[in-house]
Amino acid sequence: VQLVESGGGLVQPGGSLRLSCAASGITFSLYAMGWYRQAPGKQRELVATITSGGSTNYVDSVKGRLFISRDNVKNTASLQMNSLKSEDTAVYYCNARGVISAREYWGQGAQVTISS
Repeated sequence: VQLVESGGGLVQPGGSLRLSCAASGITFSLYAMGWYRQAPGKQRELVATITSGGSTNYVDSVKGRLFISRDNVKNTASLQMNSLKSEDTAVYYCNARGVISAREYWGQGAQVTISS
């Protein structure tokens, strides 16, 4: 099983980034997908989740700015990040959690830095 993130980088406050997570080795449609983040010195926190059917959930601090989506044909999950703030700086991790099996997998992480 592999979850491979891409799209991280450095962006100015107010800018946008799009993270992608390519999954292999799992039946993608049987997994809920999520994005988590971990800032320096802080615990990993849930950012957003999307069920296999497309229902989404977000932490309050990102509502209206970050948007999670998935493509069950391409086996990818994405996180569109708009109006980025310095407090969004973190390593972002893709997560897959089996709906039936409850198995959980993580990507390697993608660094997102918001700075002028």
